[in-house]
Amino acid sequence: MFSPGMTFIPLQNYLRTYRRRTFLSQDEVAFLLGVATGTRVTRHEGAHRTPTMETALGYEVLFGVPLRELFASEAQKVETIIRQRLPELIRRIEERGGSEEKLASLRNLAGRLAKPYENACN
Repeated sequence: MFSPGMTFIPLQNYLRTYRRRTFLSQDEVAFLLGVATGTRVTRHEGAHRTPTMETALGYEVLFGVPLRELFASEAQKVETIIRQRLPELIRRIEERGGSEEKLASLRNLAGRLAKPYENACN
């Protein structure tokens, strides 16, 4: 059970969890996705191989779960990188005299990313 002092560490991905909820074998998932064998699915589930965009979207369709939830750890890494780089981009655009619309859009993004816990729960 998760309690307030505990740190939540997401799995690399939740493919195995959702596959099991659908009662499908790795070979059956592979067939539906049009990949060669269940071995490919095994590698995706174990995070030993990154699926192509087409296959990742196939998982999303098959399990009815957003990519962000299926690949929570990767999504968190990408969000962290963008959150860290965003202030520098805003500074560069301000120095160049970029459009107010662009700056407003980037500041809006920065505001959304400033609340990582809320983003993960939405």
